[in-house]
Amino acid sequence: MKIKWLGHSCFLLTAASGTTLLTDPYDTAAYRDTLLYRSLDEPPGMSPDVVTISHGHADHGNVEALSGTPEIVSTPRPRRAAGFNIRGVEAFHDAERGALRGDNIIFLIEADGMTVCHLGDLGHELTPEQVGAIGSPDVLLIPVGGNFTIGAAEATRVWQQLSPAITIPMHYRNDKCLFKIDGYEKFTAGKPGVETPATSEIELVKENLPSSPKIIVLEPAN
Repeated sequence: MKIKWLGHSCFLLTAASGTTLLTDPYDTAAYRDTLLYRSLDEPPGMSPDVVTISHGHADHGNVEALSGTPEIVSTPRPRRAAGFNIRGVEAFHDAERGALRGDNIIFLIEADGMTVCHLGDLGHELTPEQVGAIGSPDVLLIPVGGNFTIGAAEATRVWQQLSPAITIPMHYRNDKCLFKIDGYEKFTAGKPGVETPATSEIELVKENLPSSPKIIVLEPAN
């Protein structure tokens, strides 16, 4: 499986069969001064087979920018789409059970013998019930910037709760995201196995996953 970070919480997953799944497409027009990633509808544009939407905010649910007729997955109901097995775990965008920013869906995406967990805009530490429902993902896509999501300390505890082989930070401040959130460095500080490969994409094979946890900081493709 190939995993490419397009920026913010948006990843393109490409299965060995060639089918594609896009997570949380962002809308740069809605955040013209603070979200500077290349628009998803710029040539050659994005035409995934499946799209998962963790919640309806504009920086996560811009399906209008996509071409083609992708299957849109915005509920936790288990399903199979374009070769991906997808199921959701209900969560919240804040620590007040959604009172501040609403609901959030954690998506478990299975293909090529691996499970990728996309936490969306998770705003709280996981309950034991949520940990049990998620299980042990191979790859964890985790927000680390704080303010609108969990920050470094909470993200560390979630990382410890789930114990993935590969962790990829997302939703943090950088040259193309000027939100009032932290960079990834607070999350990675002091942790072993941190890699910064200066690429937007990695390719993973189940049999070759590391025995010791790794945190891989990708460069945004957009």
